Order: sequence, then structure tokens, then C-alpha cells
Amino acid sequence: MKPLLKLLPLLLLFFSCQKQYTSLTIQEELLSNLEELNQELLAFEKVAAKNPTQKQLQKSFVTSRIAYKKIEWAVEYFTPDPARFINGPALDELEVEENKFLSPSGFQVIEELIYPQYSANNSSTLKREIAVLKGLIAQVKEHLSVITISPDYVIDASKMEVYRILTLGITGFDSPIANQSIPETKASLSSLKIVLEKLNTNNSKTKVLLFDLIDQANTFCDASTNFNSFDRASFIKKYLNPISQKLVQFQKDNSIKNVAKTNAINPDAKSLFEKNTFNVNAFIPSKEYAYSKIKADLGKKLFYDSSLSKDGRRNCATCHNPELAFTDGLKTNLSLNGSQLLRNTPTLTYAGLQNAQFWDMRQTDLEKQSLDVIQNKDEMHGDLKDNLTRIQSNTGYKKLIKNAFPKTIKLEEWQLQNAIASYVRSLNKFNSRFDQYFSGSSNTFSDEEKLGFNLFAGKGKCATCHFIPLFNGTVPPIYKKTEQEVIGTPQTKNGKIIDQDLGRFTQYKMAQLKNAFKTPTLRNIAQTGPYMHNGVFKSLEEVVVFYNEGGGAGNGITVENQTLPSDKLNLTLAEQKALVAFMKTLSDTK
Repeated sequence: MKPLLKLLPLLLLFFSCQKQYTSLTIQEELLSNLEELNQELLAFEKVAAKNPTQKQLQKSFVTSRIAYKKIEWAVEYFTPDPARFINGPALDELEVEENKFLSPSGFQVIEELIYPQYSANNSSTLKREIAVLKGLIAQVKEHLSVITISPDYVIDASKMEVYRILTLGITGFDSPIANQSIPETKASLSSLKIVLEKLNTNNSKTKVLLFDLIDQANTFCDASTNFNSFDRASFIKKYLNPISQKLVQFQKDNSIKNVAKTNAINPDAKSLFEKNTFNVNAFIPSKEYAYSKIKADLGKKLFYDSSLSKDGRRNCATCHNPELAFTDGLKTNLSLNGSQLLRNTPTLTYAGLQNAQFWDMRQTDLEKQSLDVIQNKDEMHGDLKDNLTRIQSNTGYKKLIKNAFPKTIKLEEWQLQNAIASYVRSLNKFNSRFDQYFSGSSNTFSDEEKLGFNLFAGKGKCATCHFIPLFNGTVPPIYKKTEQEVIGTPQTKNGKIIDQDLGRFTQYKMAQLKNAFKTPTLRNIAQTGPYMHNGVFKSLEEVVVFYNEGGGAGNGITVENQTLPSDKLNLTLAEQKALVAFMKTLSDTK
């Protein structure tokens, strides 16, 4: 009996610690996990200081990132400013209005230092970056220790984390070289289960099913940790979408309100793949510009009104043909005097779901975009002000104007802009075979198309710039920023000289923006060729070959500031064919 008596205090201590751990509040759990991350970074720092091997450094990096993934849901949600430097891309953060840039820091910068190979020449830089990362984590800890974390914020942050896993996690966006996305996904999902368990909620059937789905998703990750072979299509359909659906139901079961804010994602959306998921009003200049169908009806009539151009020969549809997904099928369009315009005509479909318009991103919203085109001397050379009286007195317009702007006595220019923009905002159909497949309304994907999607979101790294499911450069899951890229587009197909169009650099004289262009949507891509800002590629097959070789730099073009990795993707001919087959599923049905 004496040995048992000696063990009793230890057993009591053990169960006391277990109880203390499991009874931690969400905030206490977060702070505990932050301390765990801090300890991992301290250990990483010690390893880096001792003439380490590459294997030792990579091991410390992996464990530190896993520790971060446990708190990612809260760090990204509650402290977005330090978060972008903790785990953002290893590219300069540009603040174009101030004509300055902030150098990158954090995990992805460290990843580039130690993967695929580590050089001792990077030792001092590595130590400095780990120290910076520790400082950023200290900022997060200070903030999270004083805020109130209520159930509505926990639910909202959890939804955002599931969307982040789908759009940025499993695609390799934040693990571009180490390719640790799948184990990190498991860490992120496991942390959500712990957090949701701590909410004082009903032990409902939905809760049981939700937690069971998370367990199943983690088992799926354990069974296939290889980045390139991971079946993302199945993972999304079988696990991530159902988890999103159960989260919404879990929220309703427990009468947890939505957070009062304007989201790009409808808070009641059951997944990222529903027709009602995205809110166009998250991308308008201010509330008076809010979308309505009656505004869109007025805008449609204006869209086809040639009187808006100076000589009455052009309307918006002249260059944005609905039969070609609102493009023109030309390499570049022609000006009013017949000369070649500089750039390819982009699609207007899904244009309302981004924060910048035109290839060079010179306008921030669709209202300014429409005015820019109508006034442009090479495109329409018109003036909306000159048309106000004519339009308001026109019998065909009177009822539409009254319905769209019922309080209006005298029509104003901004209302015409808003109406045209509203029509463009109505062009988001979300009814392609891709949408039908991932929303669960159809299973008509062929094996080749499924392979193509898995390549797009995996080995091909396409989804790290063309984010699922909008397939443009608007960064999920917050959708507050639309990105540009420098890919080294050539002047001519197979040419070795970069196109001379400087892109965004024309507006903002920053070296990083030379030859930078907005990342366009790939929705309806089969109907919107030729491709690139200069229309240099006639087919999707040509585009895939260009990317497979590593963009301009990989193809032997001198591109000093290319943001696209120049490494070859090593896609086989069959994989390239599958990638094209998948992109063709993004065409809206008529």
C-alpha cells in the first residue's frame, strides 16, 4: 500500500493539471498556445545560433509553423496587421499611395532562407528574421490578452479559418517551398475543434457531426501528406464544405448572432460555392451605391446606348460582347480612329468582386471604371454630363430612372455611373460546371477535369494567385485587397524580350511595379482569349506551357522583379491537358 500512497499526490496533481487545462477559457487557451509558439521560436533561435544542419533548421521551422497554425484562426481575425508580416508572402508590401514599401518578414521569408537548401551565408539574416517574428508574436499576445472574445466572433473567425484553409492552406499559398500544407491543415482544423468545444453550447447532433467531420478530415490528411498527390477535390467536397455547412447550423442551433459588419462573404452562406456566397456590396464606394436589380436594369439599357459615345458609333457592348463573356475576341481592340489599343479587353464577368479595375488597376471601383472608358478619347470619347438631360427626358428611360432612384428630381452623373456598374455587378452567374460540382448539385466532373483541379490547386500552384473560387487576385477570405503580379509576359509568343508595357508602374513609379498587372479572373476563360494583357497567347495550351516553364524568367527573358516563381513546374503533357480541361469547366452556362 505504501507505494500507492506515494503515488497518490502525483495522481492528484496530474488530474488537477488535466482539469485546469481542459477548463481553460478560449482566451486562456490562446495565450497558452501563444506561449507554446514563443517557446518553439526560442528553441528555433537556439538551433540557428549553433552552426546548425539544414535538417535541424527545417525541423525547428516545421514545429514552429505547426504551433502557429493552432492560433492562426485568432491571429488573422483579431490582429490582421501583424498577421500579414507573420505569415504573409515573401514579397514587399507595397503602399502605393505613399510611394513606399515594407520589406517582408515572418515564416515565408524564413522558409526561403532554409528551403530547399540552407546556406550558412544566410545565418545572420535567419537570426534576425526569427527575432522579428518573436516581436510580432509578442504584439499579438499583448492584444489578445486584453480583448473580449465573444461567441459571435469565435464563430465568425472559425468560418474564416475554414475558408482560409480551402483557399490559402491546401493550395500551398503560405507554404510555397516547404510544401507542409497538409500537416498544417490538420493543425488548423484540430484547433477549431478545441475552440468550439469551449463555447458554452448545446451538445446537439450538429455539434457531434461537426466534430466528427473534423476528425474525418484530419484522418484524410494523415493518409495523404504528400502535397502534389493530395486529393483536394475530394477533401473540399467531403469535408471542408460539410464543415462549413455544419458551422452555420451549429451557430443557428445555439442562437449565436452574426457579427455586424459588411462581409464579402455572406455570413449565412453554407459554403464558398453557393450562388449567394459573395456580396457585391462589399466592393462598392459607399452605401448609396448599393446594388439592386432595378439599378442593373437601368444600367443594362445604358450599356447598349451608343449615344454615350461622342460620334454615336460605340456602346459598352461594342468591346464587351456578351457572346464572348463580355470580351471582344481580339488581341487588342481598335481605337476610334482605327489604331491598335495597348491592351487586351478583359471580361466584365465577376469584375464586381475585386478592388481594382483595368489591367493596371488604375481605378478602384466599377463606377470610376465606366466613367474612365466613356471619357477615354480612344475608346468612346463621350461625356455623361452632356447626356443627363437627354436621358432624363427620354420616355424609354423615365420609368427605369424612377424605379432605380425614386427620390431623384434631377438626374446626376454618379447615378448613371452607378447604374452601369450595377449592371456589371449582375454578371456573376456562378452556374458553371465547376460551381455545380463543388456546390453538390452535380457530379459531372470527369476524372481528367478532377485531376486538372487538383493540379490547379496543388502541383501547378495556379491557385496561389488565382484564388478559389473567384479565380482572380482578390485575396481571401477577407477580400479587401486585389493583387498584381509580374510574370514576364513576352512581346511575342516564344520571344525572349519582355513586353514593353510597364503596367502599374505607369501610375506608381516603384521598381517593384515594373511590368506588373492585375491578376484577372479565370472564370469564363475558355471564351475570353487571346490571353495576357497584350493578347500574346492565342490558346490556353500556350498559356500553360508558358507557366510550366516558369514564366518569363523561366523562358529565358530578363525579368528582374518577377513575382512568379521561375522554377519549372514539371507538368507532364497529360497534366497540362488536364489543367486546360479543368479551366474549361469555369464557363458559365447560358
